[in-house]
Amino acid sequence: MKDETQGMMFQNLDLLMEPRSVVVVGASDRPASLGQRALTNLIEHSKFQGELFLVNATKDEVMGRRSYRRVEDLPYAPDLAVVAVPANVANDVLEACGKKGIRFAVVLTSGFGEAGEEGKRLEARMRQIPGETGIRIYGPNCPGLTNTNKGLGFTFSPSFEHDRMTGPIGLVTQGGGLGRTFLQACDRGVGIGLWCSSGNEADLTVSDYIHHMVSMPEIRVIVTLLEGINDPPRFAQAALKAAAHGKPIVALKVGKSEYGIKATQSHTAALSGTAEINSTAFRQLGIIEVDDIDELIDTAALLARGVPKKDARVAVYSFSGGTVALAADMLGLAGLALAEFDPATGAKLRELLPSYAAFDNPVDTTAEILVNPEISFGSLLAVARDPNVDVVLYPIPMEYGATTRAAAENMVKVQAQVDTPIMPVWLSDRLGEGFQIMVAGGLVPVRSLGKAIKALQCWNNFSKRQRGFDADWLPAICTEKHHAEQGVRKVYGESEGKALLAGAGVRVPFGRVARNAQQAVVIAAEIGGAVVAKIASADILHKSDIGGVMVGLRTEAEVRAAWDSIMASAQKACPQADIDGLLIEQMADLKQGVETFIGVHCDPLFGPILTFGLGGIYVELFKDVSRRLLPITPRDAAEMIRETRCHELLKGFRGSPATDIAALEKMLVAVSNFVVQGNHRIQEMDLNPVIVSAAGVMALDAVLITAQPAP
Repeated sequence: MKDETQGMMFQNLDLLMEPRSVVVVGASDRPASLGQRALTNLIEHSKFQGELFLVNATKDEVMGRRSYRRVEDLPYAPDLAVVAVPANVANDVLEACGKKGIRFAVVLTSGFGEAGEEGKRLEARMRQIPGETGIRIYGPNCPGLTNTNKGLGFTFSPSFEHDRMTGPIGLVTQGGGLGRTFLQACDRGVGIGLWCSSGNEADLTVSDYIHHMVSMPEIRVIVTLLEGINDPPRFAQAALKAAAHGKPIVALKVGKSEYGIKATQSHTAALSGTAEINSTAFRQLGIIEVDDIDELIDTAALLARGVPKKDARVAVYSFSGGTVALAADMLGLAGLALAEFDPATGAKLRELLPSYAAFDNPVDTTAEILVNPEISFGSLLAVARDPNVDVVLYPIPMEYGATTRAAAENMVKVQAQVDTPIMPVWLSDRLGEGFQIMVAGGLVPVRSLGKAIKALQCWNNFSKRQRGFDADWLPAICTEKHHAEQGVRKVYGESEGKALLAGAGVRVPFGRVARNAQQAVVIAAEIGGAVVAKIASADILHKSDIGGVMVGLRTEAEVRAAWDSIMASAQKACPQADIDGLLIEQMADLKQGVETFIGVHCDPLFGPILTFGLGGIYVELFKDVSRRLLPITPRDAAEMIRETRCHELLKGFRGSPATDIAALEKMLVAVSNFVVQGNHRIQEMDLNPVIVSAAGVMALDAVLITAQPAP
C-alpha cells in the first residue's frame, strides 16, 4: 500500500518499523561480528514477539537456534530481512530476498558508494534491485533501525541495550555517529521514540522516513541530521506534509562551509547544496534549521512539550538577581518578549516572597528560598499559572546541594500541575543531585543560557511560521517541468530577452536594435531625449567590462561616435562574438531611484530560486539579498523586500522620496510567474539594475539564459 502526497508516491513503512516476522541473513555467533551483534540485540534486548528466522551459509545452528543455509530455503517470506553479509554477496542476498517476497531489507553492511569504484559499482547494482523485485532497501552502510517506543532494535550497535528511553521525538539521520549522539541525550531526559539512519540511501531516503513519522501520532517532533538531500522533490513533499499537520521538523545540515561540503561528499557522496539555498528552502518548507547538535537537542526537547499559539511570552524566575538580569537581557537581544504578569500573580508573589525580592518579570526570589525552600513551590506555581506566561525560563547558577535539590523537586512538582513548559538552565559545571531530579522529572535541563535562548527563538519562530503556513504552496521543483532534465543552454540577446519579459509584465525601457549607424540615429530620434547604446550580442553578457555601453547620447554625432567606439571595443575584446548591432534605448534617470537587483537561477537541488536585493555595481560587494524558492506569492514578495537592508532606502531615507514598493512587489511576482508558468526553462536571469522610484519600477538591463529540450 502506498501513500500519495500531492502526486508523490510514498511506500507505507509500517512493516519496516514494526515487522511481524524477521530473518537475519548473516546471523552469527562469532563475537563482535555484525551478525552476532544484530542477533543479540534482537533476541536479548528487544521485545520482538514475531517469528524469527536465521540464515547462515555454513551453519545449521546459530546461538542455539535453527539456521537455514539460503534465503530460498525459508518456509515463507518474512516481512523484514536484516542483512549482515559482506558487500560482495549483499546484492545476491537482496535479489533472493526480493524474489522470495520479503517486503523490506535493512542492510547493515558497508563497502559500497563510500568505498571506491568497486563499492560504487555494487551500490549502483543495489539501486536496481527494488525495481526488479519489489523489495525496499534501508541502507546500506548504516547502523540499522531503532524503534524504541516498540522495544525493537534491528541494529548491530553495542549501545542499543543502554539507549532505550522512549519518547515523542522521531530522529532521521544519514550518518550513525551523530545520530547516536542525539540518542544518548536520553541521559538528559530526551526520549527518542524512533531512529532511522539511512546510510547511503540506495533506495529509501530520509524523505521516506520523515513522511512516515508525520503519520505517527506518538511522534510529536521530527529531528533530522542531513549530509545531503538526494531526492529534493520528495523531501519537499515530506516537509510540507509535516507543516500541514503542524508537526515540527528540526534540521541540522552538515556541509555549510567548503570543508564541510568536502567531508560530506567523501562520506556519503550526497549533493550538499549551498548553505544559503538550503536555508532558504528549509524556511519555506517549514523546517527549523539549527547550527549544532546541542541546539538540535534543546530545540526538539522544547517543541516536544508543546508549541505556543501566538508569539511566546517568557517569564524568567530564579534566586539570583544577576542571573535573571542576564537572562532578561539575552531574551531582549534575541527579540523575545518578557510576559507582563497578571495583577493576581504579583499579589501572590508579594505574599510569598520577602519584601526585597523582585516581583515583576524577571522574578528574583533572592537567596531566601535557599534557606526557606518551602516558598519556592508556591512562587514558581504562581508564575507558571499566570495566563500571560507561555514558558518559564529557570536558570540555576550554581550547585548548592540540598537547596538546589529542593528547588529541582519543586520544579518537577509544579510542572506536574501546569501545562506551561518550565525550562531549567543548569549553568554550573558541577552536576549535582538536583540535575538528576530534573532529568528524571522530564524537564530536560539546558546547559547554557545561550542555548536556551536559541531554543526559545526556534520554538517561537515555528509558531509564527505555522500561523502563516500556506497549505496550497508547492515549490516548482515538485512539478514535471522543473524536475525534468534541463536540456541545451540558450543565451538570449538583451533585446530579445527584454521582449519576453515585457510580455510577462516586467517593465523595460523602450528600445530597438540598430543594424548600422544610420539605423541607430533614426531610433535615437524616435525615442527623443537622452539614449543609451549597448552592444547587442548573445555572446557578450558583461557589456560594460569591454566598453560595450555608452550613456547620455543626445545628438546624431554622439550616436554615430558611440557606434564606432562600441563596435571597435567589442571586436577587439571579443573577436569571435556574433554581433547583431547596437541596442538603442531610452535612458532612465538613475538619480531619481534606487538600484536593485532581481535574479533567478536554477539550483541543482531545489530548482528555480529568486534573489532580490541592492543592485548596481555593489550587488556582489554588499550581498544585501533575500531569496525564495519559486513560485512566490504577493506576501512572499513583500517579505523579501522587507528582509533586505535596502528596504530603508526604498521607503525613503534622509529626505529622499519614498519609492513605489507596491510596483516592485508586482514585478517580483511577475518574474516568478514568468519562470514557473511560462514556456521557457529558465537557467539564469539577471535584471540589474532594476530602478525603483516614486514613478514605478523598470529593469534597465537583462540577461536571460534558458535550457531548450535536446533535439
